[in-house]
Amino acid sequence: MAQKVLRNVTHCIFDMDGLLLDTERLYTEATQMILDPYGKQYTFAVKEQIMGLQTRPLAEFLVKEYDLPITWEEYAAKQKENAQLLMRNAGLMPGAERLLRHLHAQKIPFCLATSSSADMFELKTTLHRELFDLFNHRVCGSSDAEVKNGKPAPDIFLVAAQRFTDIPKPESCLVFEDSPNGVTAGISAGMQVVMVPDSRLSKERCAHATQVLASLEDFKPEQFGLPPFSN
Repeated sequence: MAQKVLRNVTHCIFDMDGLLLDTERLYTEATQMILDPYGKQYTFAVKEQIMGLQTRPLAEFLVKEYDLPITWEEYAAKQKENAQLLMRNAGLMPGAERLLRHLHAQKIPFCLATSSSADMFELKTTLHRELFDLFNHRVCGSSDAEVKNGKPAPDIFLVAAQRFTDIPKPESCLVFEDSPNGVTAGISAGMQVVMVPDSRLSKERCAHATQVLASLEDFKPEQFGLPPFSN
């Protein structure tokens, strides 16, 4: 496969779950808690199809996939209840804090574009408020009226870009994602996408990303025309 050309950028847009916060394993646990009474097993083959989705499409998919005798609304309520028990202590992913503090110190505009709702954002970032206050702004897809369609549609990234004070063109934005649905959304928005996928994802599921890294610790800002790390 030919090496993809990396373009210089001026703005960065970050996903949150599984990229900045170590919440994907907690979501797996929360989902399994719902399935246990029905004798069902939550597999990665199912999980990889729904990573990055907003609340309703995710809940609808799982209710149908596992033939659960509940509505999507009931599923979503159970998931939220379980998440509230688990997410409060979510830790940071490797390299996340270093990169965010570097961009802030270098005055590179960056924002958050998460499929989470605003209240779930508050819960998940309980231990990291000061760090997440460094973001220029945030778009919470499941509760933001301007985000008409969730990932893999490009809406959330286009809305996020429009909310910068100096509105950048899509090609000047660099998206950071961990899910195939999120990468598709970023590429569809006309942006470059750095993907830090779950190691269990196949290479084929990551092939549409501009760049694929094992960890944010491996990101080299200068490859996209951004100031390099000082150490």
